Amino acid sequence: MVTQPHEARQMAESFGVDAERYDRTRPAYPDELITRIAATGVLDVGCGTGTVARQLRQAGCAVLGVEPDERMAAVARRTGVDVEVATFEDWAPAGRTFDAVVAGTAWHWIEPVAGAIKAAGVLRPGGRFAAFWHTFQAPAAVADAFAEAFRAAVPDAPFDPRGAAAQGPDPYRPILDRTADGLRATGGFGAPEEWRFAWERTYTRDEWLDQLPTSGALTRLPAEALAGLLVAVGTAIDAMGGGFTLPYTTIAVTATST
Repeated sequence: MVTQPHEARQMAESFGVDAERYDRTRPAYPDELITRIAATGVLDVGCGTGTVARQLRQAGCAVLGVEPDERMAAVARRTGVDVEVATFEDWAPAGRTFDAVVAGTAWHWIEPVAGAIKAAGVLRPGGRFAAFWHTFQAPAAVADAFAEAFRAAVPDAPFDPRGAAAQGPDPYRPILDRTADGLRATGGFGAPEEWRFAWERTYTRDEWLDQLPTSGALTRLPAEALAGLLVAVGTAIDAMGGGFTLPYTTIAVTATST
């Protein structure tokens, strides 16, 4: 029985089913965050299609990505990112060390203590660890339409589907706490901190529906069920005038190596 996100390996490695869409639609990270984590040599854990890595490369960093899904890694490589395919727990550093270890919307797929121990082992003294996630608050009409359609398609879903769309003010609190606890358990980091960055993005109906299938709740949904869900959510957005502005908060858990 799966009890923690890192145990849900099928979902963790399902995003590559449409890696090009994932790369096209998933939002990038705030410039202020990228500036604060930029370092000479960076290890990007769970780099996916290379969103964080590309932003860091533009900031002048040398970046190596580690990604378990070859389909995602292939997209990252086509954009110039150096990627090694492995889960972080099984990845072989081969004596290499880094000035920063980062993970964008990926650290919840990694066992928090084992991952923190490995990160501590490859960080140079004073190097920074940072794991970060986007949270958002979708309009109630959009969240309700998503939840109703998802319940109809997957009546035995093991989570509240409205939470996948509305999220609320701090949906990652258990993950943030587990990440910080994992860092503390290693004895190799200073006190963990949380950074928060508020921003917003305006979506058209088509833009929102384009990115929706990249959600972990939907990557393995049958095509017919997904199509019905997209119709329901699209109808809700049409009723709002064809688009909406989504408030985001990007939250990072970070600490420096001792």
